[in-house]
Amino acid sequence: MMDKREHTAGLLAALGCFSMWGVLPLYFHLIGPAVSPWEILTQRMVWAAVLLTLFVLITRRHERVMAVVRQRRLLLTLMASALLISCNWGVFIWAVSSHHVLQASLGYYINPLLNVVLGLIFFRERLRPLQIAAVLLAAAGVLIMVVGFGRVPWVSLILAGTFGVYGAIRKRIAVDSITGLYIETMLLLPFALLWLGSLYMQQQAVFLQGSVFTDALLVGCGLITILPLVLFTMGARRLKLGTLGLIQYLTPTLHLLTGVFVFGETFNQANLITFACIWAGLAIYTVDTLRAQRQVTQG
Repeated sequence: MMDKREHTAGLLAALGCFSMWGVLPLYFHLIGPAVSPWEILTQRMVWAAVLLTLFVLITRRHERVMAVVRQRRLLLTLMASALLISCNWGVFIWAVSSHHVLQASLGYYINPLLNVVLGLIFFRERLRPLQIAAVLLAAAGVLIMVVGFGRVPWVSLILAGTFGVYGAIRKRIAVDSITGLYIETMLLLPFALLWLGSLYMQQQAVFLQGSVFTDALLVGCGLITILPLVLFTMGARRLKLGTLGLIQYLTPTLHLLTGVFVFGETFNQANLITFACIWAGLAIYTVDTLRAQRQVTQG
């Protein structure tokens, strides 16, 4: 009975996590065009730092944090990962404000397949034949868009690349997700405050300058950063990797639907061919992952 309850709790947590990430375009769009993507980014960093500090104090994680801070090499590694995740956040927010949600969707569809390649590069993981086929299909989809239609999906590639390398770096270091994110956020905080101060000096900042609703949404950027991660941790602890891998496609699917049906972005022939290649690659990758997981379980 407890196993079933744990599995259900993990499933709900994972669905909550990927759903929240999936509706981020709607959240950032709700903030409105009056707020620049860069203020949204800096406010996200500032309020994430505030809420994470409270979370660390309440959960008494300060000893874990200090243990990491004392290790200079580990701190430098987290600085690198912090720069990657801030770049990822910034490009995503810019993509939403510039009506490139479809490209963001494509980037997060590509990400699982890119992780296969990064596993080969960073961890010397051996690729199975179906994994190779899946990666080649995804690469073909991107090449068709570039060569056949003369469009380079920079937003997709940057989002997939920064998040993929971020994940690879975090996998190499023995720091739990919450502690790692807290230290990354605190490392970014001085730069965020300086940037925010610059926006105020140029009279380009909106926070506390007018709408209380907008202010509340900007403060909420901290919560939408932390809550999905907490839910992800709960889900990852209780679910099999294959199950979690399937649920993760919920995020880019919600992005795709939002881009087409809410924001009215054009889903043209180039998009159709590229997405079809990526989806075919993901189908092969998913089947291969589930089969490998089944073999491990039976073995």
